[in-house]
Amino acid sequence: MMHHLSSRVSKRILSSAMAFYRNCSSFSMVSRQAYRSSTLQQIVDKSPRNAIPSDFLKWSSLGCIRTSKFASGFSPLKQKPLDSIIDMERAKEKSAEELADIWDDYHLGRGHIAASMKSKLYKLLEQRASSCRYFVIPLWKGSGYTTMFVQVLVLCVNIKTVQAPHILITGLEDYKARGTQAAPYFTVSYYTEFAESKDLVLVRGDIVFTSKLTDSEAKWLLDTVQSFYLNDVRYKLVERFNRETSEFEFKDVLQTLEMPIM
Repeated sequence: MMHHLSSRVSKRILSSAMAFYRNCSSFSMVSRQAYRSSTLQQIVDKSPRNAIPSDFLKWSSLGCIRTSKFASGFSPLKQKPLDSIIDMERAKEKSAEELADIWDDYHLGRGHIAASMKSKLYKLLEQRASSCRYFVIPLWKGSGYTTMFVQVLVLCVNIKTVQAPHILITGLEDYKARGTQAAPYFTVSYYTEFAESKDLVLVRGDIVFTSKLTDSEAKWLLDTVQSFYLNDVRYKLVERFNRETSEFEFKDVLQTLEMPIM
């Protein structure tokens, strides 16, 4: 179960998002070859990952469990430890390029989205996301778009690791209808275990509801959300949404993404 926002900041952002949604009511709703050698099978675990039924979700099928609740409204997910996904000892023997390729290829067609980034970019993302935790992104579907609500949480992977940002994305329409009971469609986790030794941060996106998002849509959302936090010009819109919400104009996001203002 999820509960109401308890902090003033969260309430202000949610109120702004709802007001924004009402103002936008007229808008329409809207790789590389697989790694073939035995290295992939040796490094990445071979546990079965069946598709998640769209009509009923068991969080444990994502390797996640429910923990204490955040005041933000979403029940957080405990990030799946990296050593439960890959063989850490074998991974240490690989170069950053090899490990990134293996990580990407393993997740192809499994309902997961994989990416990686340099440590410097990750630190910038972490810094900016810590102060601006909310945003809205239009996702083009068919002849129009649906607006997605983005929220950044901070989760502790385990007692031995530093806290890392965790991104939750859900439909703003669902957020309007269900409030803090709305479940995320898509979650994004960051793994920093190789940040120092290989200058590599692994990124994993999990599609929670396959009926809501395709793999390509989830990949686009991941790339786009990160671009708004990592690009200096785009980040100004994120800052405005979080700090000067009355000045925020959704049409600026549409224009940035070269989408029509409907």
